[in-house]
Amino acid sequence: MHRAEINWHRIAFIGEAMLELANTGTSYQMNVAGDTYNTAVYLRRYLGPETKTIVSYITGLGTDSQSLKIRAALEQEQVDTQAIVQVPGKQAGLYLIETSADGERSFTYWRNDSAARYWLDFADSERVLADLTTVDVIYLSGISVAILSDAARDRLLTFLENNRDKTLIFDNNYRPALWQSEETARQWYDRLLALTDIALLTVDDDQAIYGQADCQAIINRCQQLGIGEIVLKRGARDCLIALPGKQTVSVPARVVDSVVDTTAAGDSFAAGYLAGRAYGQPPEIAAATGHKLASEVIQHRGAIIAREFMPALPF
Repeated sequence: MHRAEINWHRIAFIGEAMLELANTGTSYQMNVAGDTYNTAVYLRRYLGPETKTIVSYITGLGTDSQSLKIRAALEQEQVDTQAIVQVPGKQAGLYLIETSADGERSFTYWRNDSAARYWLDFADSERVLADLTTVDVIYLSGISVAILSDAARDRLLTFLENNRDKTLIFDNNYRPALWQSEETARQWYDRLLALTDIALLTVDDDQAIYGQADCQAIINRCQQLGIGEIVLKRGARDCLIALPGKQTVSVPARVVDSVVDTTAAGDSFAAGYLAGRAYGQPPEIAAATGHKLASEVIQHRGAIIAREFMPALPF
């Protein structure tokens, strides 16, 4: 099927690429992962080199061997690494995945002093921010800002406020342990959501911050902030899509008989959704693309599946 030409020349992802230890039952397998990293990798795979779209990753990495492995993993996936800040004396974060019999995962993190926390604290960040002015789309998550100091968060959001010509995509991934309090997180989320063009919101995470149990209330609040495209992710349930002046649309998730590991389910959904939108597909088709990828990802251990398991685009 013919695909529309992509009108995004360059997409920049901001976040933290980490080392991932996945429990295989008898041993641990080490990979590279992280919420925005996962989305960047899957989106890059779907866009393909023939589109000439540049997918960049922005973070801080150390000079140690494991940081070099993370950079190499990005480059192997054809993700541009020119905007990575080298942070001397720091190393990449690490997390361990444990899964239950039904595939639900729990994480243990070692990231309190990771290099990614400091990418805005060095002079080289001036180069990175200048480079960001040339992109079409900026993608970040709640974790992307949670790991930063207050001063670095303010610097990043001030940059975004001064560059409103960019399409800003925000995934609300919320990790309470990374925030001083719910109130603090809410203040920063309010400021960021006011800048957002496409919001990919996990309903449970939104409820944890704002306390609103009703999906329509979430949509109403986001629309009052001026967000033009709202996608509510609801795990194994259907997702909801709200656009200005249109009725909210429900897109069913795919039923999976054997769930192995739900790690990166939301991240991969986001990648499939953005791939659809990048190719000019309507939100309903984009969401179905996201569900299709997520349903495959949760049948494998770890965040990033092998390329041979990538489902084909449905358009």
